[in-house]
Amino acid sequence: MPFSVATWNINSVRLRMPIVERLLVEQAPDMLCLQETKVPDELFPEKAFRKLGYEHIAFHGQKGYHGVATIARRPIEVVEKRRFCEIDDSRHLSVTVKAGGKTILLHNFYVPAGGDEPDPAVNRKFKHKLDFVAEMNAVRAEHDEHSGSILVGDLNIAPLEHDVWSHKQLLNVVSHTPVETENFEAMRLSGDWVDLMRLNVPYEEKLYTWWSYRAQDWQASNRGRRLDHIWSSPNLVPHFAGYEILRLARGWERPSDHVPVIGRFNLD
Repeated sequence: MPFSVATWNINSVRLRMPIVERLLVEQAPDMLCLQETKVPDELFPEKAFRKLGYEHIAFHGQKGYHGVATIARRPIEVVEKRRFCEIDDSRHLSVTVKAGGKTILLHNFYVPAGGDEPDPAVNRKFKHKLDFVAEMNAVRAEHDEHSGSILVGDLNIAPLEHDVWSHKQLLNVVSHTPVETENFEAMRLSGDWVDLMRLNVPYEEKLYTWWSYRAQDWQASNRGRRLDHIWSSPNLVPHFAGYEILRLARGWERPSDHVPVIGRFNLD
């Protein structure tokens, strides 16, 4: 049974609804996980999604900042809207969905960006990011014979050397500093999560999902980072059928600085 999950930091769902609709029409993922929706729950544009056949919608939002939403063609059940670091900033949503013969627990995350200065002593945003990742150690890749877990989202860390355009030049830039990447990978491993995007991709191959708005010509400079991720529990790895980074979406009208990533599974 084919099953697909798309993840996309949309940088305001209402502002970019036309390109969200384009994604759903052209790619038709079974589920879409959005981050940085920037809308309170009561103003979430549900009607636009329902019109396209996505009847099942869960969101965890707030006015103007952050926010996550999970939209599906099939029934979903909200499990948790977890609060991290004792701050109510709408960065997590988990749901369950039936796919094939399994119940899938799907986590949708928006990890804090962390500001500009990679020093937790002087930058509270960076400290918040490190604390948030530390708390993510409690999020495990739960699975058994009849269930599995998937974790997606804008995790705001490019963990590997070739997840950024220049490892050497970005070592002191937030999203690729050693304290972030080491804690991030330790958290992933401790939770028993598998990094599906790197599963069958050579370590030396560059992978990007984000290109800065600051670049005059993002395509020519190609100074990207892999900030968006798809992970799963080990028992879903044999069912993983690959993924696609929709790079062309960075050039769509009024784009996000992130592009969608679609993971595909064949579930029994």
